[in-house]
Amino acid sequence: MRLDKFLCKSTQLTRHEACELILAGKVLVNGESVVSPSAQVHENNHIRLEGGQRLTARASRYIMLHKPADTLSSNVDGDHPSVFNFINLEHTSELHIAGRLDADTTGLLLITDDGRWSFNVFNPKYHCEKVYRVYLRDSIEGEIAGEIDAELKARFKQGLDLQGEQALTLPAKLEFVSPKEVLLTITEGRYHQMKRMFARVGNRVNALHREQVGKIKLDMPVGQWRYLTREEIDSIPQY
Repeated sequence: MRLDKFLCKSTQLTRHEACELILAGKVLVNGESVVSPSAQVHENNHIRLEGGQRLTARASRYIMLHKPADTLSSNVDGDHPSVFNFINLEHTSELHIAGRLDADTTGLLLITDDGRWSFNVFNPKYHCEKVYRVYLRDSIEGEIAGEIDAELKARFKQGLDLQGEQALTLPAKLEFVSPKEVLLTITEGRYHQMKRMFARVGNRVNALHREQVGKIKLDMPVGQWRYLTREEIDSIPQY
């Protein structure tokens, strides 16, 4: 992680205070002064403030939140309140959201201060599946039981060409729940991807709800949060 972030995570310093100490040459990494706040450091480095003991970063935190509608995937309020208003914890400025949701989208939100972990959650090359419940404007024709609209399923599986994109979307899995409700499983996270995918096939998304990321399933009421279990944390491959 960045040196200034490490200092904040191992002390009570603000980001501004940490940067001032680094720029003043007061921070030693493996015995040498480092004056760049953005310098990358690792947990096995010996980092200390001049004249002080070795610093140890606080343990990383991994959180699940059931995001309500009309909230922002942001650390600060804007046109809508930030989701961090639902989390009563210290040092929330150290936390970030792993895979933001639009203000009107509900469901599973993952929050952490472990940048390597969150990078792998939504990096498409690691094929971590995300499951969304999608409510559509128009009914999809066909029976609800049995094989439904095989052509549409095949189009999502083969990949769609979205406006302004050079590459097709990665293979996606479509499951039908009712004429206006489907489950969509994707392994990437392009800008407004679900809305653009259904627009490409002549439909429109009325509402979106994320139910699952990898093996991590949403299991709590709206607005509630909890720490992830060790099993859930480890279910995200780290490369």
